[in-house]
Amino acid sequence: MNRLQGKRALITGGTTGIGLETAREFLKEGARVAITGANPETLDAARKDLGNDVLVISSDAGNLAAQQALAKKIHEAFGGLDILFANAGIVDMRPVEQWNEAAYDRSFAINLKGRFANPAAIVLTASINAHLGMPNSSIYGATKAGLLRSAQIRSRRRPTASWA
Repeated sequence: MNRLQGKRALITGGTTGIGLETAREFLKEGARVAITGANPETLDAARKDLGNDVLVISSDAGNLAAQQALAKKIHEAFGGLDILFANAGIVDMRPVEQWNEAAYDRSFAINLKGRFANPAAIVLTASINAHLGMPNSSIYGATKAGLLRSAQIRSRRRPTASWA
């Protein structure tokens, strides 16, 4: 259909699941696509799956310096962005008493840092856990609720969420 013809899109967490499928759809619609991931195996698999027209970048969504380097790479390759699909995230489910500071910080860093860019249409991947309590999901749910709340503050309206 080419609804995204000429659009430049970055999909963080684009090597598996929702992110990879979104990359496939964006390509079908004519977008120039860049994806990120942190796992070398899934980065290679996505590169093979999506082909040479996709920019595949190793990047840690929870590291501010990595996000700044990513922004520079995207600017050099695309000149800017029209779409940011902020999909990178981790699901670390465990009872509260089993959490430690490092795991807590990692969940908040990956699930909340680096989620906003201008000018671009921004798509955030949240979770039903932001609204409903489930066993062992307290920290994960808190990161997703924080993501939704930060989007509400930024947009001054209720965001439309994609549930993962």
